[in-house]
Amino acid sequence: MFTSINEYQQQLLLGNTTCVATVTHYLENINSKKQLNAFTEVYTDEALEKAATLDEERQIDSKKMGRLHGVVIAIKDVICYKDHSVTAASKILEGFVSIYNATAVQRLLVEGAIIIGNCNCDEFAMGSTNENSVYGNVLNALDETKVPGGSSGGSAVAVQAEMCMVSLGSDTGGSVRQPADFCGIVGLKPTYGRISRYGLIAYASSFDQIGIFGNTVEDIEAILEVIAGPDEYDSTAIEQQYYSIKNTVDTVLIPLSEKNYRIAYFKEALQHTSLDKEISNSIFTTIEKLKTKGHSVESVDFNLLEYVVPAYYVLTTAEASSNLNRFDGVRFGHRTNEAVADLTEFYKKNRSEGFGREVQRRILLGTFVLSAGYFDAYFTKAQQVRRMLVDRTIQIFSDFDAIILPTSPATAFSIGEKSDDPIAMYLADIYTVFANLTGLPAISVPLYKHSNGMPFGLQVITNKMDEVTLLQLSSLLMRQYKTD
Repeated sequence: MFTSINEYQQQLLLGNTTCVATVTHYLENINSKKQLNAFTEVYTDEALEKAATLDEERQIDSKKMGRLHGVVIAIKDVICYKDHSVTAASKILEGFVSIYNATAVQRLLVEGAIIIGNCNCDEFAMGSTNENSVYGNVLNALDETKVPGGSSGGSAVAVQAEMCMVSLGSDTGGSVRQPADFCGIVGLKPTYGRISRYGLIAYASSFDQIGIFGNTVEDIEAILEVIAGPDEYDSTAIEQQYYSIKNTVDTVLIPLSEKNYRIAYFKEALQHTSLDKEISNSIFTTIEKLKTKGHSVESVDFNLLEYVVPAYYVLTTAEASSNLNRFDGVRFGHRTNEAVADLTEFYKKNRSEGFGREVQRRILLGTFVLSAGYFDAYFTKAQQVRRMLVDRTIQIFSDFDAIILPTSPATAFSIGEKSDDPIAMYLADIYTVFANLTGLPAISVPLYKHSNGMPFGLQVITNKMDEVTLLQLSSLLMRQYKTD
């Protein structure tokens, strides 16, 4: 309907459209594409009422328009929105209603955004396919036999299928970038702490970060500018204010089309046996094109690649075991109707009935790696790997502006294809978990189309707190190197 948020708001000011007409358009799309199962709840009346109010306010004084005036946004079912259900796509939180707004949601509302609904996801954000939801699978709009990626599959499909302009997801190990890759859209995971986690249901607290889906880098930037920044409710939030591209002196002095970047890639990643040859060849072609344009692109040795997935799953499951302890049927969560003999059996019943198979698997794994006999062998070793990864990235970014990697080793796979092999599913995260282990900002930009008809993207990673370079380079790639 609109190519960008900026163009949409210009049309509003010219009187060529209204917020009500726009919300109506997206509601019609949601209704006509229900089979995709992207939403768990749609706020029809509320969105239309908010749109009407914004239209009236704009007529009275257009100079008071918020930065996201009329922008239609969907949010993942792990982000709290006051007086609305938030269940993490789990039976254990069935019927739970949030009593407060997540900081990110509050900042969207203050700037005039319209939240149109709550998006389906993998239960407690644990999964790479959106097949682990109590609400059922989300389908990829480009091919309904394929998965949309996960865990933020519903948020990705909502943007992909034009059910909203932008959406929020969460990214613990690639849960924004990988579905963006599978769905052919842009997906950003900011620096850890760039966006407050207050109001985000925790999976793994030192990894989780709210991320953004959009069709353009510029739309992603517009949302980030609003929701990023310090927050007194989140001690892990970065204290420095976020300054956007348009507020950066460098952008004014050196136009994007003229700036040359120093870019690294891991040869171990692009030559990995799990990587689809067509994806590898496409990225190498882009590397050669970048070189001809004057950019420096070099391979760097990275001998830690095989350790990132094991380290990630040891640490995240350990944190999940702790975070999900509160969902016991007493403090929070589902309570069994069956008679039980004692309190221990009561807890077991509540959690066994409330949690799905994948969540149970990760809680058990996390409890195991934290146990007295195995803590040093697994958890401590994984923390050491994490420290080594951070140290290596510091070295790399002393010489380079960015790292490029595949987002996923393959394009979207068929529904059920990996359901019986959790190890194969976990290994599919080989390229995305690196940014979460190190806290770096990363983005998937949709540059390519596979011969099988499905899209795939290029992952770009920059140094901590350097989203400006990340978005500048991503915008350049989208404008000059998109091949499909």
